This record gives sequence, C-alpha cells and structure tokens, in this order.
Amino acid sequence: MELRELLAQITEERFHLTPEKCGNRQLYTALLALTQHLTEKRPAPAVARKLYYFSAEFLMGKLLDNNLLALGIHGQVKELLAKMGKDLSEVEDAEPEPSLGNGGLGRLAACFLDSIAALGLQGDGVGLNYHYGLFHQKFEGNKQVETPDPWMEDDSWLIPTGTVFTVPFGGFELKAVLRDIAIPSAYCDRANRLHLFDVEEPAQPPESGIDFDKTDIAHQITSFLYPDDSDEEGRLLRVYQQYFMVSAGAQLILKELEERGFAPDELAGHAVVQINDTHPSMVIPELIRLLMEKGLSMDEAIGQVERTCAYTNHTILAEALEKWPLAFIEKVAPQLTPIIKELDKRARKVSGNPAVAILDEDGLVHMAHMDIHYGYSVNGVAALHTEILKKAELKAFYALYPEKFNNKTNGVTLRRWLEACNPELTALIDGCIGADWRQQPEKLEGLLAYGNDGQVLGRLLAVKQAAKVRFCGQLEAAQGIALDPQSVFDVQIKRLHEYKRQQMNALYVIDKYLEIKAGQTPERPVTVIFGAKAAPAYVMAKHIIHLILCLQRLIENDPQVRPWLRVAMVENYNVTWAERLIPAADISEQISLASKEASGTGNMKLMANGAVTLGTLDGANVEIAELVGPENIFTFGAHSDRVIRLYDAKGGERYRALDYYHTPKVERLVDFLLSPELLAVGDPLALAALWRDIKGKDWFMALLDLEEYIAVKDQAVRQYAGREAWARKMLVNIAKAGYFSSDRTIRQYNEDIWHLS
Repeated sequence: MELRELLAQITEERFHLTPEKCGNRQLYTALLALTQHLTEKRPAPAVARKLYYFSAEFLMGKLLDNNLLALGIHGQVKELLAKMGKDLSEVEDAEPEPSLGNGGLGRLAACFLDSIAALGLQGDGVGLNYHYGLFHQKFEGNKQVETPDPWMEDDSWLIPTGTVFTVPFGGFELKAVLRDIAIPSAYCDRANRLHLFDVEEPAQPPESGIDFDKTDIAHQITSFLYPDDSDEEGRLLRVYQQYFMVSAGAQLILKELEERGFAPDELAGHAVVQINDTHPSMVIPELIRLLMEKGLSMDEAIGQVERTCAYTNHTILAEALEKWPLAFIEKVAPQLTPIIKELDKRARKVSGNPAVAILDEDGLVHMAHMDIHYGYSVNGVAALHTEILKKAELKAFYALYPEKFNNKTNGVTLRRWLEACNPELTALIDGCIGADWRQQPEKLEGLLAYGNDGQVLGRLLAVKQAAKVRFCGQLEAAQGIALDPQSVFDVQIKRLHEYKRQQMNALYVIDKYLEIKAGQTPERPVTVIFGAKAAPAYVMAKHIIHLILCLQRLIENDPQVRPWLRVAMVENYNVTWAERLIPAADISEQISLASKEASGTGNMKLMANGAVTLGTLDGANVEIAELVGPENIFTFGAHSDRVIRLYDAKGGERYRALDYYHTPKVERLVDFLLSPELLAVGDPLALAALWRDIKGKDWFMALLDLEEYIAVKDQAVRQYAGREAWARKMLVNIAKAGYFSSDRTIRQYNEDIWHLS
C-alpha cells in the first residue's frame, strides 16, 4: 500500500476524515501510527549475542522526524503533506518530547541506541518510564521554577508488551510493567527496542511544583527522574528506583536468554550488559542473585556476571560516583546485602588497599568500585578523561586491572544532529561531496577541498544566517525576546553546574556591560545565549541562573547597552530547543574547568553545524583541537595537570579564590553582583550568596581563567568580522566532525568490548 493510501486509511479509521481535512494534531497522531506500523514489519532477528544498555536516562527527543528519516520516507511524507497544503515541521510541533532524561548522559544513550540500530547490531536500552521527567522549567521573578513535565498521551510511542516482572523489595513487592519504544535502523530492515519499566498504578502529578510524597514508593517510583536527594527520603527513593530498574532488567535478560535457547550458565557467552554510569550498578549483585536462584553456585554466578558486565565511567566528580549506605540497600533490597558483602570480601583478597574496597569503613557501598572489580571492561569517554582515570582518580584500580581500561571517545548521531536539524546545511554538504558521509562520516573531510571556494563559503555563511533568523523567530514566539540575528551568537547550552562555569560566562557579560557603559563598544554586537536546568536542590546552580536572568533583564532595559550586548536564556531547554539553536550558533562555549568535563557531546553537535569552539583543553575539546588545528579553535585556561596540582597542593600552591579576586579587573566584575543595578532587579540574598561563594571558595576556579577567557573571547568576536576567514573555520570544523559520529564510537565498543555478531 502506498504511503498516501496508508495515511488516508489511518485518518479515516481514527477521525473519519481525509488527511487534507485533518489538523496538525490529528496528522501527527496518524503519522505516529503509520511509522509504528512500518516499524512493526522490522523485527529484531535472533542472534547469538545481545547487548543490554542500562541507563538511568534516555533523552530521546521528539521521535517522528527521526523515525521518518530512519524508515527512509521523510522526503516522501514531507512532499505528500506539502501537496495537501500542510507543513511537516508544523505537524511535528504537535509532538510532546519524552521526559526520559536530562543532559549529556541521557542524550548520549539516545545517540548510542540510534547507532547500534543503524549498524545492524542487536542491542536494546533498559531504563525507567518517568512520567514527569526531571521537571519543566519556568522563569518567574528571574528565578527557575520547577513544575511537572508530563509527556505521555493516549497516542504514544510507548508500545505495551504484556510483560510484567515482580520486583522484591524489603517487606513488599512491586510489579514492573514493560513498555517499549521502537528504534528503527536507518540502514537495514530491522528495529531494536528501548525497554522502559513502570509501576502498575503510577501517581498523579503533584498539585503544585514538584513536591510529592517520596515515601509512596508503590506509586511514585517512576514519577520523576532524579528526585530531590537533599533528605533521606529522597536518597532512599533513588535507591528504590535503581533497584526497580536493574531487577526488572535482569529478569528480562534471563527471560530472553531462555527464549533464545540458552541456559543460565551460558549468560556470558550470549549477553552483554553495559552499565552507563553508576546508577545501574546493582545489576551486578542482582544478576548474581537471580543466577543462584536458577541453580548456579556463588562462584559460578559471579564468574558469569563478571564476564557479562562492562562499565562506562562518565565523571571524575566525587559526588557523581555514587556511594550508598549499606543500610539503605538493606532496607530497599535486603537480599542483595549478603552478596555485596561477599563481593567486598573477595575484592579485599585481590587488594588490601582500602581505597579499592567496595564497602568502606563508614558503611558506604562504592558502586563504581563494584563495577570495576566485577566487570570485564572499564572505559572513559574521551582521551584526556581516560588518562586522568588511569593516572589519578582510578589509579589504584588501573594498577590492579590495566587490561580492563580503555577509551571510547563519545560521539553523536549526525542523522539527528546534522541531517534532521539542519537540512539546509545537509543539502550544501551533499552538493559538495555527495551523500555517502551519512554512513561514512569520515568522508566529511572531502569538504576541505572547498576551503578556498568563495561560492561555497558564501553559501555556508548564508545557511548559518538563515538558521539564526529562524531561531530568532522561534525564541520570540516562545518567550517574547527579539534578538538581532546580525550579532554574534555566543552559545553555552548544557546542564547548569559550577564546573561547567556558566558563572564565568556571566562575568564576561558583566565585563562587556561595564565597558559599553564606559563608552567602549565591541567590534560587533554580541548575543550570549544560555540553555540550562539546575537540579532542584542545587542551590548555587539556581543562584547562577538567577544572575543570568537578572543580567538579561538589566540589559533589555538599558538602551545604551542593548544594541551591543544581549543575554538570552532559553526557558525549559531540551532536545527540541537544541535542534533549533545548534544550527544557529556561531561560537560554541565549552569552558569547563580542565579535568572536570569527561567528554562533552554538545561540543560535537555544535562543531558539526559550523560553530567554532571557544574552550578549555578539557574532555573531547582536546581531540577537537587536535583535529581542526589551532587556527580553527579558540582555547584558553589552565591545563588539566595544573588544575589537578592546585587541588592537591599544600601550602602556598593551593588555589585560593581571594588571590585572584584581589586584582582590579576581577574584583570589579565580581563585586558587580552586589551593585545597585543588579540588586534593583534581583534577590539580594541569592546574589550575595553567589558573590561570597565566588570570591571566597570558587571551587571550580572560574577566577583562575577569567581574564584569559575574556581576552580570548574578545579575539574570537574580532575574528568573526572577517567573514570569509570565519567561514573557512566553520568549514574545517564541519569537515572534521565525522570523527565524532556515534557510529564510530559504537563500532569501537563492539570491536573492543561487546563482540556482537
């Protein structure tokens, strides 16, 4: 049946209308049904070895556009709708975005699922079906306000499976109901799945804000991603969530193993479990428990699991390497505590060093330690990150297990982050080098041949300008902020965390504001654009958002400054806004303190769309700099080895914020937080708390790099004026972005870790 007939059949059955008579919402629902129908014809073939990718987050983004591309019918559907007088992009606006993730961790997992399917590998995601996401962000009174972010509707990408598992908690049980989201392959006739577990009777959204009864485990366990853990109830709920996910997921693995005709003692030969960060770490003792229930001895069960599980480390930040009190696990899943104690006992026989113990003297279970001892692979996610793990943060483990450690530099799917979100740039690339780069992204390097082609460079600038104009219209419609598309778009979009140093960018804005007030106008108008959410309990991060919003308001109301400097913060920044903003960015802000950002993936998406990186030599920025060359990136800041020394040094060498604050320029910028101008629009208590923290603590050393950062950004703005030279930088960045395809990353995972057929 042709697409038009199939679409007409669906709209008739559902709405008793022809497609031409349907509204955008009805057409979205019909296209959802159409793509699911076509995907159902792409079953996952039986294979000898299968991957299960466990992650607390899967930040999928809207799925219609991506799935139409994967099914190879995007162009046909767009043309079909156009003949009806309909616009596919307007139809897609009716789709809610799944609230299943927050930042880079979840978006990486989504890119990986896309690439696993595209490469024809058998691998499914395993996670939780959060009903209200992290939260929906609103700005009120120049502050972040959190509300629920419901996304599930009667017509949904979620597919009921009829599969239910019983998860045993201390003193009660819960049923884990399995729903799937299909992941069609872009290049072969198959589809994988994202498995999402939910409770039978989920709670209704809170009446106001995101406060809810965190003790109502039976109904709230899948309500929110990362519930507030500032109290014991919240921390316990996180442990309940994690065990619910891994127990149901482990049961699914063993069920499918049996259905494929393999015995429990063959697990390691036919299944791989990739543990994405420490949230799913309890899958290790849970699989051991379940295998013992099926008749394996403790030794046999441990042997199977340690040859099945692999661990990806995403951070060196101590707070992100989870450590749960054993008493929590005793309450949540008492059946695991004897297994964890046994695993710790065996680990202590391998090494008497207490730094590598699973269970420490304070009764804390170190989840990453368990992953490393009882997994067969440990990988970092950028070359620098992996070296820091081996030489510093996990040095003792590397000495024990050097053969386990390996690097897998992150990547992003260019199908979504170039082809789908920037069709104009895609058409320009296709016109220059053909379409093969989609499956062979290294062929993007063919663009380098056009480095002196004025016509191509001019078209590249025109594509960027059109994206900026388009984004301006979208932002004005959503938030009433009218930006100047002729200005330099300086973009920092990532989770709000002090180590990512949005506060340093805000101090740059203050510097420019004060210069303009003093009569010194910049080379060109600059628009500094932020997109970020702060975790609800992360007070200092919320203070930084408050500062940014106060600066936005201050500048909007100043006719002297506004023509030259603007600040815009995107409300409720998510994948949809990323797809709008990334094609429009001129400068990609990647300014984390060196040694703290494991990799970054926004840096890769931005470079693929022609933004030029302004960044520290941190995470994957190091590899970007090596690929594009020093003339096509703007780098600054202390190197990672110096930063590590400053944290560890004693006496006079140790970093002291006051030493950097007490310079004329820095002191003036920091003290502006308490200026009459800002206090007139801001909360004095919040601004004062941030001022005290920056001048007195500054744990992530924004003041260390501030003056060099301002100087290098000013240099970038000056160079932007040389349009052809800037276009050449853009071209080189796009040409070198092929290395950061998640297809390359997944090939390396498979070749070195998974060994899927």
